[in-house]
Amino acid sequence: MALTSLQIAIVGFGTAGQAAAVLLSRDGHSVQVFEQTSKLGPVGAGFLLQPVGLQVLWEMGLLAKAAAYGRRVERLYGETRKGRVVMDMRYMRLDPVLSGLGMQRGALFSILAEALGSEVPIHCGRRIVAVSDDGRRICTADGKSEGPFDLILCADGSASLLRNGVGKRRIDKPYPWGALWCLLAQGDWAYPRELRQRYLKARKMICFLPVGTRPDDATARLSFFWSLPASEFDSWRARGIEPWLDEIKALWPEARAQMGAIRDVDQLSRAGYRDVIPVDWYRDRVVLLGDAAHAMSPQLGQGVNMALLDALAIRDALRMHTRIDEALSQYQQLRSRHVSAYHFWSRWLTPLFQSELDLVAALRDLAFHPMGRVWGLRSLMLRVLSGTQLGAFGKFRLSDEFMLAFERLQYQESAVALLEPSTEQE
Repeated sequence: MALTSLQIAIVGFGTAGQAAAVLLSRDGHSVQVFEQTSKLGPVGAGFLLQPVGLQVLWEMGLLAKAAAYGRRVERLYGETRKGRVVMDMRYMRLDPVLSGLGMQRGALFSILAEALGSEVPIHCGRRIVAVSDDGRRICTADGKSEGPFDLILCADGSASLLRNGVGKRRIDKPYPWGALWCLLAQGDWAYPRELRQRYLKARKMICFLPVGTRPDDATARLSFFWSLPASEFDSWRARGIEPWLDEIKALWPEARAQMGAIRDVDQLSRAGYRDVIPVDWYRDRVVLLGDAAHAMSPQLGQGVNMALLDALAIRDALRMHTRIDEALSQYQQLRSRHVSAYHFWSRWLTPLFQSELDLVAALRDLAFHPMGRVWGLRSLMLRVLSGTQLGAFGKFRLSDEFMLAFERLQYQESAVALLEPSTEQE
């Protein structure tokens, strides 16, 4: 018989923790969530859900809700200030059915929280700093402990305090570049189905991603990102907003026009990132999920997708085995193989877009787009984009049932779009 009715503690209520809580509680496990913030809510602006992440939401019965709030993204396009094309990636070149889905973090948070319901206890304001030696109890910052548990899932993010208790890391260091971000009204933005970027060498990057609406805000939004070295956040703030807006105008006048509502530095938030590759993803009954297991540069935009896949993989592993150690071994083997390709490509691609290596950026401008037109290389680049690259040579399979369901959603969306003008005329 599979592992059932386990007492499970989940530390962290981000995407990985939320999804795991939903999936495991539905399977009959007794789940408790411990979150260090005193008030539940999302952190961050927007993200791009790839087909692999969308398939997880489909398996959870949440794909239609996600599509209702998100915005379909068909193309990723990047250019230099002078208009030279650097990147032009279209999902249809991999499969006519596929696309990404831009979403606000608040929308996904609300969808997952609603799916979880009120039966799973969520303990807010509980900062978990360690796991007991036997892997059965969690210890809070004020010296208290909770447990025992049959399984402890550490989903406490890229700066995880519990990762040290699992084992050694190959890499665990802050990433030198970060970003400023905010949400803007989409309005009459000319690219409602595209992620758009503009670059000045690799030193500056502007990004706009359509991310749709959320339950408490019906205004369609764009997620805005400005790449910035982490060491320059304070000096950027000290200079004030106007010099920075003038800099954006010089780099991309359309972008400056879209940012008319930005009048103060406090309207933007800052994001930092981390590179993490653990040797082991679990110890005894303690296992890592999400960014706690595999934080990386945001260039490939896979964080949320990999977190959803982690949650599904741990559920499936518990279904298939009668011993926890066997289940966790399978989980690590499956997920580390998938994630390894993204650590590799993230490490190689990041200097092309976020660095002070001007020669590297010049070579990128010359070669990156032409490489994307070469048969074989184009397929590889699109698989990496969509999350379907598995290891060095494998492919992550998207089920036929998911592809059919996703195609139906797109037809429904198209039908609604065709009806809207006539409805307005009436």
